[in-house]
Amino acid sequence: MQKYIIRRLLQVPVLLLGITAVTFFMINLAPGDPISAMIDPQDVMTLSHAEYEAMLAELGLNQPLGIRYILWIKELMLGNWGYSYQGQNLSVASMILQRLPATLFLTVLAILLAIVVGVSFGIVSVLRQYTLLDNILTVVTFFGISVPGFFFALLGMYFFAARLNWLPVFGMWTPGGATTLNLDLLRHAILPVSSLAILHIAGYMRYARAATLDALSSDYVTVARAKGLPEGTVIRRHVFRNALLPIVTIVGLELPSLVGGAFIIESLFSWPGIGLLGYNAIVRRDYPLQMGVALILAITVLIANLLTDIVYTYVDPRIRYE
Repeated sequence: MQKYIIRRLLQVPVLLLGITAVTFFMINLAPGDPISAMIDPQDVMTLSHAEYEAMLAELGLNQPLGIRYILWIKELMLGNWGYSYQGQNLSVASMILQRLPATLFLTVLAILLAIVVGVSFGIVSVLRQYTLLDNILTVVTFFGISVPGFFFALLGMYFFAARLNWLPVFGMWTPGGATTLNLDLLRHAILPVSSLAILHIAGYMRYARAATLDALSSDYVTVARAKGLPEGTVIRRHVFRNALLPIVTIVGLELPSLVGGAFIIESLFSWPGIGLLGYNAIVRRDYPLQMGVALILAITVLIANLLTDIVYTYVDPRIRYE
């Protein structure tokens, strides 16, 4: 297992190099540039070619893409993530670290909510198979999978914030209030966490139901029941543990999409996390900040995949990577 982890860790720099190269060229080849995003649209028409080239040179954008990428990699290896074009000379690393706790708070709560509710409802659906509850949960599952997360976010904003005035809509805290872990923070987190988790709840319900049904039809379950074991013991020791492996796979694969979904949810709710930071960087064509956010997302994906493989060995001892 240790050799496998070491091999995977040695692959990380190569994978990051490929991911950053593709991301860097895609960002820089997209229409528009930081100059047109920073100045007034009316001033663009009166901007001379010499002034435009001087502004590009000031930002280091007058060099070929390949040279710029090599320089970016060189500075990154030295610990310099660059400086934001729009951030008043703020470093990209400091801007990301400042927003990282807000995104972690949002995504961790969404992950826990999705796993607990989704897996629990999926197992309950199997144990009450072909009943009214099973049919209701099945319909809810397909509805949750089919409808995008931002639609649920807009519904929540309309009903619970605009109509009923139960929950706040924007930000993490009420302006002027205490910015600590308190009830005000939890009230602000209810809508974004629910909107981010609801799509994944439906997916986990579906996979948990399918995995549990497959485990129930296995021979070892039949043997366990023939021995006279209580049904609860059969479900806990034989069905749930064997159904857990595909669920772990889906959780590991959906972690990146959960982080990616935070871009939309954080933008809708003005949640001051990395998703909102990345969205503003795209709108403003802030290349260094876009690359910093993309690098964080790439590291998150690689770590999620590695942790998923490690968890496999604890869920199913038959798996040996050596």
